Amino acid sequence: MPLPFKRNTPSDIETHQLLSTHADDAGGINIVSSGHEERPTGHQAGTESPDISVYIKTNPREGLTDAEVQARLRQFGRNELAEVKKSSLFKFLAYFTGPIAYLIEIACILSAITRDWVNFGIILVLLIVNAVIGFVEEHKAEAALDALKNTLSSHARVVRNGGQLVDVSSAEIVPGDIVLLRIGDIAPADAQLLGIGSTGETAEGEFQVDESALTGESLPVSKQAGDSVYSSSIIKQGQQLGVVTKTGASTFIGRAASLISITVDQGHFQKTVSRIGHFLIAITIIIVAIIFVIDIVDIKLSTGTVTGQDVLDSLEKVLVLTIAAIPIGLPTALSVTMAVGAKQLSYKQVIVKKLTAVEQMASMNILCADKTGTLTKNELTMDEPWLGPSSSPSNTAKNDLALWAYLSVEPGSREPIDVAIHKSASQDITSSELSNFTITSFLPFNPTTKMTQATITVKSTGQTLRVVKGAPQVILQMVRDGATRNGDRDMETRCDEAQQAVLDYAQRGLRAIGIARTDPNHNPSQFRLVGLVSLLDPPRDDSAATIAKCREIGISLKMLTGDQVIIGKEVAKRLGLGRVFLGRDYLVNGGPSNHANDSLSNEERFVQGVIKADGFGGVVPEDKFQVVDILQQEGYIVGMTGDGVNDAPALKKANIGIAVHNCTDAARSAADIVLLHPGLSTIIEGVSTSRAIFSRMRSYALYSIISTLHFLIFFFLITVIEDYQLPAFLLVIICVLNDAATVVISVDNAEVSAKPNKWRLGQLLILSAAIAIILVGASFAHYYIAKDVLGVTRGQLDTIMYLHISSCPHFIIFSSRTTGRFWQHRPSILFTSVIIATQIIALLFSVYAFLSEAIPWSMGIIILLISLVIMVIADFVKVAILSSWTHMSNVQVLSTHKARAAKLKKRFLLAQQERVIVNWQKVRQVVLLREGLELLMRGTKQLSHDDLTQLDGENPFLDQYHIEDVEL
Repeated sequence: MPLPFKRNTPSDIETHQLLSTHADDAGGINIVSSGHEERPTGHQAGTESPDISVYIKTNPREGLTDAEVQARLRQFGRNELAEVKKSSLFKFLAYFTGPIAYLIEIACILSAITRDWVNFGIILVLLIVNAVIGFVEEHKAEAALDALKNTLSSHARVVRNGGQLVDVSSAEIVPGDIVLLRIGDIAPADAQLLGIGSTGETAEGEFQVDESALTGESLPVSKQAGDSVYSSSIIKQGQQLGVVTKTGASTFIGRAASLISITVDQGHFQKTVSRIGHFLIAITIIIVAIIFVIDIVDIKLSTGTVTGQDVLDSLEKVLVLTIAAIPIGLPTALSVTMAVGAKQLSYKQVIVKKLTAVEQMASMNILCADKTGTLTKNELTMDEPWLGPSSSPSNTAKNDLALWAYLSVEPGSREPIDVAIHKSASQDITSSELSNFTITSFLPFNPTTKMTQATITVKSTGQTLRVVKGAPQVILQMVRDGATRNGDRDMETRCDEAQQAVLDYAQRGLRAIGIARTDPNHNPSQFRLVGLVSLLDPPRDDSAATIAKCREIGISLKMLTGDQVIIGKEVAKRLGLGRVFLGRDYLVNGGPSNHANDSLSNEERFVQGVIKADGFGGVVPEDKFQVVDILQQEGYIVGMTGDGVNDAPALKKANIGIAVHNCTDAARSAADIVLLHPGLSTIIEGVSTSRAIFSRMRSYALYSIISTLHFLIFFFLITVIEDYQLPAFLLVIICVLNDAATVVISVDNAEVSAKPNKWRLGQLLILSAAIAIILVGASFAHYYIAKDVLGVTRGQLDTIMYLHISSCPHFIIFSSRTTGRFWQHRPSILFTSVIIATQIIALLFSVYAFLSEAIPWSMGIIILLISLVIMVIADFVKVAILSSWTHMSNVQVLSTHKARAAKLKKRFLLAQQERVIVNWQKVRQVVLLREGLELLMRGTKQLSHDDLTQLDGENPFLDQYHIEDVEL
């Protein structure tokens, strides 16, 4: 159903078709349906041809001929999802796009026009190096994933050419093929069960399918003749032939994968770099244009005419200033930093497919996690047993239940419930205990009786008994009937207690199995209840710790599962997640209707519900996509983990798509990051590494903006006031030497934030401007003291200004690399050595007249020491600005309408929440007072503080509502 309001989600018609068309209506297949509800719900109407039913009326005993297969391959295409890959050339050229790249390319072109081949070569090399680093790193990640994908070959067995059962590639299956589906197989395409076995006999026994990769439901689904089996689902029990109804992009997987093509949003990192680039471009163009005009006007006033050569000379002057001002090394430094980070993450079993995902992970503040296979093990396990009303049953009773549960399982069975019971029970019993029993006969599960029965001989006594396992209502009724016939009131009471336990299990989403046995010492025909076992897909061993760690580092985790809400709540409780769990109907219906006296609109209340929810149950791929989209529109940086086809659209949409261990190809293809280690614990390590990388990138960005502003402001003012220009080759040396040196920031000891990182561009610009002004003041002081006080020559003045402009902004990087005092977080030895070495080189250039007229050693050393002092002063200014900065400061600096509206909305919600809490406290006091008056009326003369505390804890009304439950 369409949403009640419009958001940036797939088209309503498309999603309505994807989610609401019933599978049994697929293609007009003329087979009687079992009437069972089909999962997953997906669009199954034929898209290849309106007469698809003609192609699937294949004789199951004959199959298709090779000629028919070839004809249908030409008509319907291969049974595979087309993977759209960009040309390698286009991928490489994409690294030459962006505001800073465009400005550098313009500078490169102007260098060629003015025949400044040295600058032309330097700029061109930096551009190419930046592109090569990014391209090579992403190509390595893609190659590793392609190699992993190629190791997984997919084949299927089909009936062809007059009844031959042949093994073919899944890609060569066509509609109408008769495919054999048996335990352990992965369905190669969408198919409809025929209800017959491989030799044409009627299929008996239960046929179960694991659809967790499609729907997220952890429990297998029972299928019968006429039901649909979907591509990529796993056969867990039984064997049947099926006729292929859909292949390739027309399957349920194909329809879900179509959502992936919608996600073409520009990444958070690209947006941030673009905004920085736009700012630097704007200020550079304005100042350089003014200097160019001033130079041309000066030529005109002094000579009376302006020649073409004059224009080229002026253009060359401002070109050098432009090259020196533009942070040419910024893209390269950021790419190198992310590439080094990607390599570090690979050592921690995290493959980075896109370098920008490294920065995105550092800023991630919400992680949406799929439950089945990600937070849980995706395998049924025996959970809490019921042995009676006692809250702490004896170990003997537990061992007895484990023993009889183990003996009730058919030897060699691969049915999921049997496997779970066999594996769990075997951990509580010994081989010596089992050696005393022999299974003499076994009746497998019968859908009519809904139970299994094992006949067992006790070796030590020679007695025979029977053990049954099955649906709890069936087992309990059988035991109760026997107890009633024999007048066993205790057993009837035990059955009633067990019935309540079954209801309790159901309310928590646990599946219960009853175990009963006969007692040869009493009445060999009467069954006695042993107990109940519950089954659940258990959380991974590290999931709870990972969630707790996420909370510590400022990441909110939301569970998204195709399982029922009650199952999601049970798992969330065990993992320590919150209690707010919503069903799919909340997303479909757009949340609750507007409340009285509530100024929030339906959409605002709906969005707030999504933000505050701890999880969603019963969701389908489009729902996960929608949740991620809503959170992104509210300004959150969203990570999404998953392993199945049903997770692929949301993985692609999220800022950071994370495919977990043993994921499907669809999930791996859609993700930005792939985990090679089971569970989510590696995400914590990845976040820590990413935040260190982010710190390095932000440090370099701050340094680059400061340097650019300092260059432009100082040389603009000194040109206008004193008509002074530093020789071009000195500016180029500063640019190349300093930019090349600062690339080593990629290996610096970075400061790791305890909370998600944010660029805070307003803060970045204000801080850069403040420090740049300090540097401009220092530059003017050096100029006038050297010129007017010391009376140096013009050549020495150039050398002094060269050494100052080389060292003063460069030392600022020691301060910009941390948010605290520069000495509180030590830089790495390599980083410090390279930065100091560049200034020693600049000092040697200055005192030995390599580039200009020499200055004394003492003067050169003093200039470097002054630069260090200025860095210390700038560091105090930095700390003062950061300590007084608030979110509102950022909004005021970047005062867009959207930012102001978001701030006002946040203030309103906080005020409303405060009113709710105050009113709730008043209600609580009234209730306590009422209870106190009732006690007084019953004769209590005085209430102590302990009495009130007891009332507060025992009041049934207050127990229903706790202050932490109050939500907007």
